[in-house]
Amino acid sequence: MLPRELEPEVMDDPSEARDYDAMDHTVVNRQFVVDLLKDVQTSLKRVLDVGTGTARIPIELCTQHPHCTVVGNDAAASMLQLGTRHVAAAGLTERIELHPGDAKALPYGDSSFDGVISNSLIHHLAEPQLVIFEMVRVLRPGGRLFVRDLVRPASPRDVERLVALHAANETPANQQLLRQSLQAALTLEEIRTLVRYAGLPADSVQLTSDRHWTLSALRVVGPELQSTPLCD
Repeated sequence: MLPRELEPEVMDDPSEARDYDAMDHTVVNRQFVVDLLKDVQTSLKRVLDVGTGTARIPIELCTQHPHCTVVGNDAAASMLQLGTRHVAAAGLTERIELHPGDAKALPYGDSSFDGVISNSLIHHLAEPQLVIFEMVRVLRPGGRLFVRDLVRPASPRDVERLVALHAANETPANQQLLRQSLQAALTLEEIRTLVRYAGLPADSVQLTSDRHWTLSALRVVGPELQSTPLCD
């Protein structure tokens, strides 16, 4: 099994932020929102995006779902600066707020959001279980928790296969970003172990592509969460 190699927890160098933002995540982001919105459009009014980066997913969410507002939280000021520009360019400043903050200690009260989402944050974290507990804390009973991230491949050969398949048209620097992210990701069993500690059933995490796992759950009354079916 390929050992986990951690990345820096915060990508706050301006050039790193620009390189990340330049990668084409359009298809992945759009599918993330499509999967999230399946069967929850009417109840998803106030959403927290943890590790929002340059706010591409909040913009996509507000585009697909005209009746929600989104709070984006990220520890990287450089990412948020780019995100602020994107939100303004999309004409969504009244529906999207961007806040600096540590995902391990979110600056929001308990049960503050109808939905808590996160995409491609967990693989950056040395202690991802702390963030999972925080996301559960700020989610209201009946709200949707929806988290997606990369899954660590079994071997260096599998890493290179995925880089060639999904980043062939990217710059060498961006190909290296994907390579490092895959090596820093959790395996399916590792993330299932972590969610069990947070009171979620292991089967609330499933493989949903050749390189992603997805956690989908509804919070019930009390600290426990109830697994919900993932989108096809």
